[in-house]
Amino acid sequence: MKTTSSLSSFCRVITTTSPESRHRPGQAQPGRIAPAIFLPALLAVFAAAGCGSGGAGKQPPTDSSARSTPATEYIVSEANGIQTTTVRITPIREYLELPAHIEAEPTQVVHVFAPIGGRIVEMKVRPWDRVEKGQTLAMLESSDLARTVADYRKALVDSQLKQQQLTRSEDLLAHHAISEREYQQAQADAEQANAEVAAAREQVQVFGMDPDHASTQLLVAAPRSGVLLDIGAAPGEFSQALSAPMPLCTIADITTVWAVGDIYEKDLTDAKSGEQAQVSLNAYPNQYWTGRVSVVSPAVDLTTRTLRVRVVLPNPGSRIKPGMFGKIRLLRSSKRGILVPSSGVLREGNDAYIFVEKGNGRFERRRVKLGREFDGSLEIVSGANAGDTIVSEGALLLRSAGQG
Repeated sequence: MKTTSSLSSFCRVITTTSPESRHRPGQAQPGRIAPAIFLPALLAVFAAAGCGSGGAGKQPPTDSSARSTPATEYIVSEANGIQTTTVRITPIREYLELPAHIEAEPTQVVHVFAPIGGRIVEMKVRPWDRVEKGQTLAMLESSDLARTVADYRKALVDSQLKQQQLTRSEDLLAHHAISEREYQQAQADAEQANAEVAAAREQVQVFGMDPDHASTQLLVAAPRSGVLLDIGAAPGEFSQALSAPMPLCTIADITTVWAVGDIYEKDLTDAKSGEQAQVSLNAYPNQYWTGRVSVVSPAVDLTTRTLRVRVVLPNPGSRIKPGMFGKIRLLRSSKRGILVPSSGVLREGNDAYIFVEKGNGRFERRRVKLGREFDGSLEIVSGANAGDTIVSEGALLLRSAGQG
């Protein structure tokens, strides 16, 4: 206040004396007030005005312990939403992931062509049908087949005639009615006729027909069991046999499939034949198939600068389909450390926290340093110890103990 400031100034003035104002013996001091009279009043003024104390406007010192600090102890707000887990030291594996796709094993894929030209009367199958070996795939009408069957029957008749002539020649030779040379000629003619029958019969069998019950309709049978990957013909089309631009259909045995990926040169040391590999597919999230690296291509692709890696996978139930996309995971390194669920870590800016159970429904908020992320888990580099029980779900339901 203004009055207090004036008193303070007055106190400083009257309590300070200069050498010139000192009392000299025998000399009177003008304006001086007797100390005996003034001192009691002065003391009263000092006491009231706080002379020399720095003024009444100065605030009292604050207690540093009363300053607000972030709460570190929390209690359960809704117990039903809190889930905990115990921290353990576990192996932490680092993987190299390669983009990959699924292929049918080439040696198990058959492209079916009609063995002879003709018009397609009917296709007996549809794409992705499963067929068994010998099952009819298509029916064709073929003039070439008709000629082949006719040649077989003609050869069969000729063979029968030559066999009869050989029988007569044997009888005539026994009665010395013909010469030995004539008999040998009849014998050669019969053998030649038999050979022609065998050749014509085999030709009909190549077309998948029974020579003794053949007709002009050709039935194309499945050469092996498997799944139809593709149909390349339709009823009414004319098939040009083996010179056709597309097969009638394609059959694949997919009980075993290949996962094929591309790996860069710098990562080649992580892919060795015979090593275990895991394959994940976009169609089946969070599922893995285990196989082994069967081979790494011997040459680098000059365009992509990558090599091909092949993993052979068993495929029971045919769940894995050729053409699917996914990833191949190869183990790069392994160490031991602490992994916690990602849902148990809270982030605030650049900082990360977990909540450690302290008993009696109380939890300690603890700052941690994070490492890498692995399949929904986070590596804790520091801040957590093996054996700690931490909140894995529902950390947002905790409230500060200071909130009552």
